[in-house]
Amino acid sequence: MTISSSLNAGVAGLNANATRLATISDNIANSSTYGYKRADADFHSMVINGSGSYSAGGVRSTTSRLIDERGPLISTSNSTDIAVGGRGMLPVTDIVSVNSQSGDELPMMLTTTGSFRPDADGILRTDTGLVLMGWPANTDGTVPTYPRDTIDGLEPVTVNLNQFSGDPTTNVALGLNLPATETNFDGSGDSLDLSIEYFGNLGTSETLSVSFTPTVPATGSSNEWTMVIRDSASSGAIVGEYTLTFDDSRANGGTLASVTTISGGAYDAATGNLTMSVAGGPIDLGIGGLGDPGGLTQLSDSFAPTSITKNGSPVGNLVSVEVDANGLVNAIYDIGFTRTIYQIPLVDVPNPNGLISLNNQAYQVSADSGPFFMWDAGDGPTGEVVSYAREESATDVAAELTHLIQTQRAYSSNAKVIQTVDEMLQETTNIKR
Repeated sequence: MTISSSLNAGVAGLNANATRLATISDNIANSSTYGYKRADADFHSMVINGSGSYSAGGVRSTTSRLIDERGPLISTSNSTDIAVGGRGMLPVTDIVSVNSQSGDELPMMLTTTGSFRPDADGILRTDTGLVLMGWPANTDGTVPTYPRDTIDGLEPVTVNLNQFSGDPTTNVALGLNLPATETNFDGSGDSLDLSIEYFGNLGTSETLSVSFTPTVPATGSSNEWTMVIRDSASSGAIVGEYTLTFDDSRANGGTLASVTTISGGAYDAATGNLTMSVAGGPIDLGIGGLGDPGGLTQLSDSFAPTSITKNGSPVGNLVSVEVDANGLVNAIYDIGFTRTIYQIPLVDVPNPNGLISLNNQAYQVSADSGPFFMWDAGDGPTGEVVSYAREESATDVAAELTHLIQTQRAYSSNAKVIQTVDEMLQETTNIKR
């Protein structure tokens, strides 16, 4: 009967609006939840084709989580409070799986923000047990190439504060002026000495002793020096000996014209580096390229080191970590040097709204979301990693309250339909009296 279908439609309307009320209440309840994604209820009409008379089909509702909607970012004082500025999600797992790991791969979940702090084991995790995942870097701070479509290589980001670490020297750049007068026929022939500190693999302070001996000709000027380099870590052994010849032309006067290797590593004219093998491994000593006024020069009558720069440092104590926009987790030591220890990729899927919603604003890849791919932050479709920041809830309370009023009116109207149908059925029953 048409009147019965009206009753069914009214009941369906009550159920649909009750579902919408549930999503609204969920959204309002989580209006202060960091990283919360708004739930939404959609209504769809149901059409029943009758023969000769109209039959009300009613309405059905579907719910979805709008994961692709992002809340505003707010700043915090914790360097490992992380949010994503744009598309992409952070890979995480749960602390229960980490603690019970038995050689199997950890399950990967996704989130868009988190307040990660080291626990007793140094694992970066949230209060709700989400553990940040990343690719470990090599000891020299470089990140190897890992597969992007599997979780192979991902591991919990672990920070051992107060851990000691050394930073060996691998590169020294030498800026120095040698006196041109010493290569004249009346030069003294005395060598000029220079000491350069570097740091070994164990954080110890070592010394490169460099001596420059002029070639004194019988007449005129030779513009030639012999450079000998000794390593204190090798008991003063010679690790490099070179003949330096300087240009005396008007265009390039005072710059290197040629470098001849007597012993030790070869000179690379393109980079201006000498590669020396000291006790702890190779060190590149930059003396400048041919014709380069920024390296070794021979001008005037003064011996003057103009600049000596090097990398490396003595042993330092790890005091904090920070995450940069590219997702690189950098360990900061109390002596000033930093080292990359992890890279956090950003995970993207074709349909973020198809992800499976889990507790604590975490999500899981599903058939509806499509396969995941891990990008470097800032590459491809993904945004950047923002540290010292949290993502607020995507709920707009004013809009939800407006929807609440609309839902209440719609619910009341459907209840009125049921009341009217009931009165009409009562009238039909009274006809028999």
